[in-house]
Amino acid sequence: MSYIVDRRLNGKNKSTVNRQRFLRRYKKNIKKAVEDAVTKRSITDIDSGEKVSIPKKDLSEPAFHHDKGGIRDMVHPGNKEFTTGDQIARPEGGAGSGSGEGQASDSGEGMDEFVFQISQDEFLEFLFDGLELPNLIKRQLRGIESFKYVRAGIVNDGTPAKLNIVRSMRQATSRRIALTAPSRRKIKNFQKEVDQIETQDPSMRDESRLLYLIEEIQKLKARIKKIPFIDDFDLRYNHHVKKPIPTSKAVMFCIMDVSGSMNQAMKDMGKRFFILLYMFLKRNYDKIEVVFIRHHTSAKEVDEEEFFYSRETGGTIVSSALKLMNEIMQERYPTSEWNIYGAQASDGDNWNDDSPACTKLLVDEILPYCQYFSYIEITPRRHQALWREYESIMESCDFFSMQQISDPSDIYPVFRELFQKKPA
Repeated sequence: MSYIVDRRLNGKNKSTVNRQRFLRRYKKNIKKAVEDAVTKRSITDIDSGEKVSIPKKDLSEPAFHHDKGGIRDMVHPGNKEFTTGDQIARPEGGAGSGSGEGQASDSGEGMDEFVFQISQDEFLEFLFDGLELPNLIKRQLRGIESFKYVRAGIVNDGTPAKLNIVRSMRQATSRRIALTAPSRRKIKNFQKEVDQIETQDPSMRDESRLLYLIEEIQKLKARIKKIPFIDDFDLRYNHHVKKPIPTSKAVMFCIMDVSGSMNQAMKDMGKRFFILLYMFLKRNYDKIEVVFIRHHTSAKEVDEEEFFYSRETGGTIVSSALKLMNEIMQERYPTSEWNIYGAQASDGDNWNDDSPACTKLLVDEILPYCQYFSYIEITPRRHQALWREYESIMESCDFFSMQQISDPSDIYPVFRELFQKKPA
């Protein structure tokens, strides 16, 4: 039996290739562990690494061995009980736990677990696997910061590192053929005449003419040899030009209700959702800006620290946050250049006459310029007026979505459902 294990090491004495293959092989187990970890962790350590356990039965190495097919005759020494054709009875007794150190299961089978640690980057890679901002449209940019060099033909001048050997040799060969063509034609004609003279009768030969022709052929061959195999003006170089890479910019508006009707547990769930969203955007998109808006009876734009950790509270007027979002869109994020996204979290509690105003703001001022808008209602109770108002929007708008969160375990599944990568 032969076992084949790749133990090639990289420069830091770690088998990176093997680790990546291992992570791909047990992707399902690792993703399950990551999903469980997200629901149990506190807000401050939601993005750290994780210990992952894998059943031992899934860790078998591939092996080459001989097949047991066909008929085999074997002779066992010391046999005094059986002859050819006898059937051996099955041994009596049940299955035991074996002589190993593991514990047997009361259901007749058990498993040992293999535990390993994944890094923070690996944790986030599995956490956001298969997610994207939907309907991301490339819009015009005022300033492009990323470039790449692309080939732009062949030039006569350049650095030795960009020397194109094939084109240089082709040019040198063409030059030699062009310069030596007249001499080669003369050599060919002279050689024909020499061959004719040599075939004549010795008494009839023109020896002086023959010597002249041979001398001329030698002079022409010497002239051809003086032509260099390759010259400086034969050299050709690859030409590269700096070309801007077309990229797209996006802005995400994060709107969170911090009114008095949102208790601390509900605010923590909202924070968890937005932290997931914030990490996802920062990790996957270079051209992403995030605008944080907190609101109770009034709304204000805040920084990341205040958005997640401020304890300010008050009444509830949801339209104040949507009005502020619309003002910021018009002032800083023209729709000709930016892809605009919105995510709103609330418990659904709002003044009755304010909910229709929210619908009007979304339908008339915000959604026509948005690629995607999601609303998360954080409440274990039945839906209130704001949800019912937003239902009418979802029926008529494909890029508006709603989900309810009533428990911390709902946050990650809802997050994945909202930003799941759509098939092309």
